[in-house]
Amino acid sequence: MKDYSPRWISLNNETEAKKAMQQIGSDPGGIAHMVGKPIGRALKLENVPLPAAHIIKQEMLSLGGDAAVHRNVIVNKIEASDILLVGTAKHFRRLSQKLAAQPFGLKDLGKSLKGLLDALEPPKQRVLPCRGKDIVLGERTLIMGILNLTPDSFSDGGKFNTLERALKQAEALVEQGADILDIGAESTRINHEPVSAEEEWERLEAVLKALLPRIAVPISVDTYKADVAERALAAGVHMINDVWGLQKDPRMAEVVGRAQAPVIVMHNQEGSNYHHLMGDIMAYLKKSIHLAEEQGLAGDQIIIDPGIGGTAFGKSLDIDLEIMSRLEEFRSLGRPILLGTSRKSMIGQTLNLPTEERLEGTLATSVVGVAAGVDILRVHDVQANKRAVQMADAIYRRKRGENFSGS
Repeated sequence: MKDYSPRWISLNNETEAKKAMQQIGSDPGGIAHMVGKPIGRALKLENVPLPAAHIIKQEMLSLGGDAAVHRNVIVNKIEASDILLVGTAKHFRRLSQKLAAQPFGLKDLGKSLKGLLDALEPPKQRVLPCRGKDIVLGERTLIMGILNLTPDSFSDGGKFNTLERALKQAEALVEQGADILDIGAESTRINHEPVSAEEEWERLEAVLKALLPRIAVPISVDTYKADVAERALAAGVHMINDVWGLQKDPRMAEVVGRAQAPVIVMHNQEGSNYHHLMGDIMAYLKKSIHLAEEQGLAGDQIIIDPGIGGTAFGKSLDIDLEIMSRLEEFRSLGRPILLGTSRKSMIGQTLNLPTEERLEGTLATSVVGVAAGVDILRVHDVQANKRAVQMADAIYRRKRGENFSGS
């Protein structure tokens, strides 16, 4: 299938519409007449060959929607364009049907568009098996509690790097309402000291063996090393959280696939240079999804994470804030979304606060995540976030017409 990187963007006012037009290099006034009307959503396609782009535009216009096409790049020696389509859900449903009879890979685009529309429907409650422990998705926003076993974590390095303290903290997080525990043994902060797989596993082994039989919630291990993931899964861990989205260690996808373990794939890169910010991040996550699917994982087993975290994860403050303002776009991928902003540099830089004073900023980002339809929030301060999220769920899930349970 030709991948034109389709994704939804929000155009809630004239400023957002003009910005979207400028991003594709088109006249900001080109869709001004649509602003103020119930336009619903906008669909952005990138690097579409011009013949296909013109067909898409004409079909959308014929349906009563709007479209902007700008000739701007050469892809594989072919003139290509970014496209912005503006319309209602009904426009896009009909467009997906009309594209089915068109050339240039547009039949597959029509199918993809239908999938995008389906992904935006209110999430239905469903059960994700986690190797013997189930997670219920879609009922409410879940809380993943963070347990760092590292001596040099950016937030709480050294606090829980003994067995006794780690077990006590894990039990406290569950008592406070954590739905999942995420345990990490190597820091991801800037200029951290890398550790070998052997040392990372040495930090994890005793804690995991003690926790697994006594903790009721699923346990995730935060690692990008296949050797560590393999040992953790053999010990009985329920999920893997890979900050390099299966793309750092070539064996990682095979390891999680063989275990049929749910995996969190995060966007990450060296440096913060992007051609199309959201398009580049989406393309990376699509590759991670593909790697997981090749190994037999499917559907909710693949959880996506946009990778908020400043320079540690190939972002800047402006980029982190931009991603936060556009979280809903990740629903286009049709996978559960995890958001991890707890105490991170985005909050510290915005509020000019040290790590230990970033709770209120974290709570604000958690509520933004709920409003955008995020499924899981990864946090240090479980109790405070749990309460904020319960309140936000009560409001936003009702607004979206979803079934809500405050339990």
